[in-house]
Amino acid sequence: MTDERDSGVEKFESAAEPTRIDPRLLEILVCPLTKTTLEYDSARQELISRSARLAYPIRDGIPIMLPEEARQID
Repeated sequence: MTDERDSGVEKFESAAEPTRIDPRLLEILVCPLTKTTLEYDSARQELISRSARLAYPIRDGIPIMLPEEARQID
C-alpha cells in the first residue's frame, strides 16, 4: 500500500472550485493567432482573446492554446 503523502501527487480541488491560474503564466501567455494578451475568466475557466474573438479552455489547470479547441465569442 502506498502513502499519498510520499507519492508527490497533490489532491485536486473539488469540481465546484475553479482552478486558479498563476498570474506569472498569464503575463507570458498570448493568443497563438494574434499574439495579443489574454483575459482570464475564472468562472468559465477560459482565457479570452478579444482580438481573435476566441475563448481558450482551461482543463485541469492547463490552458489549451489550440485554436481548434477554442470556442467563438461574440
